[in-house]
Amino acid sequence: MKKILVTGALGHIGSRFIHKIRLGDYEKVILFDNLSSQRYCSLFNLPTNVPFHFIEGDVCTTDLSKYFKDIDIVIHLAAITDAAGSFEIQDQVEKVNFEGTEKVAKACIGYGCKMVFLSTTSVYGTQEKIVNESCTEEELLPQSPYAKSKLKAENLLREMGKKDDLKFVICRFGTIYGTSIGMRFHTAINKFCWQACMGKPITVWRTALHQKRPYLDLSDAICAIKFIIEGDHFDNRIYNVLTNNATVNQIVEIIRTNIPDAEIKFVNTRIMNQLSYEVSNQKIKSLGFEFTGDLEKGISDTLGLIKGASLGRRNKAR
Repeated sequence: MKKILVTGALGHIGSRFIHKIRLGDYEKVILFDNLSSQRYCSLFNLPTNVPFHFIEGDVCTTDLSKYFKDIDIVIHLAAITDAAGSFEIQDQVEKVNFEGTEKVAKACIGYGCKMVFLSTTSVYGTQEKIVNESCTEEELLPQSPYAKSKLKAENLLREMGKKDDLKFVICRFGTIYGTSIGMRFHTAINKFCWQACMGKPITVWRTALHQKRPYLDLSDAICAIKFIIEGDHFDNRIYNVLTNNATVNQIVEIIRTNIPDAEIKFVNTRIMNQLSYEVSNQKIKSLGFEFTGDLEKGISDTLGLIKGASLGRRNKAR
């Protein structure tokens, strides 16, 4: 059995991943998180009898050698992921997403750990209608400090793979939808669901209503990570991981089947100059991975999770 370490273990993706682990999956599971978002609840009711070890630490400042020794695989999820908000904190985004990744990669090299790195389909700023992992550096036009930091980290890992024999895989995840105990609501679908349930207008970027973008069901995200580990797909390659390409309008209409009076409010943002495009997931599917997520179910599950709170708020306001 493998010994694994998960950075950012208490976040939206990490919390779902660790709550899906069962006795016998791994010999040891180190949960590494700095608790900056105070998602203590992600540690509640973890599966019993699984050899979890929680470490409160920051990948940028902690001596990782204490924890990477004897680890087989590091799943590096720790990151600042708010693309729109990243313009105001560019130095912090660079430190966490690039310098933090560099530190994790060096520790992996030092102790022979294989590395799963979560990047993002936000690195695609190209105007092509359909894009895949073969996009050249000139075609990749990331539109936010968040996306730029992830692309810079990708390039660093590829250099380390060639020079230092780092074994890794890069997963460009689509925007996550679906529920977890550590979920946040700054990404598109989750934010829209929260706003609709709270009786607020759904805030849509002014140019984005009919633009296609890639989205990833959280269940597919977890299965993809497990697929890579179980199949030992640490081939130093990049894989797009996404369930759907959809427009904001399609998402809003699904929300309206549950909340008919949901309204749209158009807003300006610094990330508005991209045309519509689709991202291909054929490369990871060619390895045998199957996507089973469902956009309508994911939205319905999210709405159902927060609808009770929204009804309570509305009743109090009356």
